[in-house]
Amino acid sequence: MDDYFNIKPLNKIVTPRPSSGVLSVKKHLCISFLTLPDSYLSSSTKYRSSSDNGTWGTDAISVFIIQGFANFGPKKMVLFVLLLLGYIIILGGNSIIIFALTDLKLKSPMFFFLYNLSFVDILYTTTTIPKMLSGLLSDVNTVSVPGCFLQMQFVIQLGITSRAILTVMAYDRYVAICNPLRYSAIMTLPVRLLLIAGAWSFGAFCTLPATSMSFQRSYCGPNVVNHGWCDPSSVRRLVCGDVTVDNIVSLSCAVVALSTTGILILTSYILIGVSVSKMVVAQRLKAFGTCAAHLTVVSISYSSASCVYISYRVRIIVSVLYAALTPFLNPMIYSLKNKELRESIGRNLMRFRPAAVLPNKDVNTVTTSS
Repeated sequence: MDDYFNIKPLNKIVTPRPSSGVLSVKKHLCISFLTLPDSYLSSSTKYRSSSDNGTWGTDAISVFIIQGFANFGPKKMVLFVLLLLGYIIILGGNSIIIFALTDLKLKSPMFFFLYNLSFVDILYTTTTIPKMLSGLLSDVNTVSVPGCFLQMQFVIQLGITSRAILTVMAYDRYVAICNPLRYSAIMTLPVRLLLIAGAWSFGAFCTLPATSMSFQRSYCGPNVVNHGWCDPSSVRRLVCGDVTVDNIVSLSCAVVALSTTGILILTSYILIGVSVSKMVVAQRLKAFGTCAAHLTVVSISYSSASCVYISYRVRIIVSVLYAALTPFLNPMIYSLKNKELRESIGRNLMRFRPAAVLPNKDVNTVTTSS
């Protein structure tokens, strides 16, 4: 096993002299760990296992070190400010959407699904951005082993759940345009609840196999995750042994999640397009206005997801943008495209305006006519 990673057991490593320290580390640890700052090198040795075989198991590891943006130097503060502002806007925008959709006047199933999508977006960004913000303010960003795998589970599950909700919303648009007379009879409250429960279950189904397999593996030092958070592929690089089965399971789950939701959304819009082609111009414009916001969000979501699978060197930056882009734009797109939602937001914001203070009349200045 040690030959697989070209790492000798930790209890056999002789402490090098300061003059030859870098050469010794390079000899025994031929990985990208050398690119880390000195604080990361000292921290990784601090958290090493003292087992004789030199491996990292889930019963021996205390923490993972999230490398993230350790090499950004002074640019870390700029990234911190941008991420913080983006996170505040995401929380504020989606919270306003959720609060506005509590309006009893918005009873359409579309608003019910949008409510759940905004809720998922808040949870999705909260699992990653706060930890990244804290890491940008510290030299060493560590996360416990249970915390790492919990983050891994929720990031993947919420990402798949959001796409499943977008799929449900595509079906909702299909029923509204292609079967308008039966829309209320089909999209009843029990059906809506069943669709949302199915979206959450689908996310868990596509996530648990890969996450549970990763949690049961043993890990070899150094315990440095070359990503902004506990990305599954980055954590899997630290596994002691062959991860071919893990990669196949993870890839299969990703293909099932993306292809299933993508095909269903595409099928819905193909059927919508066929139905719209038979309408007059006025009805076509109305149908397009109904689907515009959802189609925009779907296009941004899937196009940004495709950019994640590019060069590994720029994958961290692209992944951060991908994680924040769709939740950032969702409230803006839906509020700009939907008049009812804009009016509901306006009514709710009016509640927080201070009551107008009427000028008090001075009774002493009031004169009575004789």
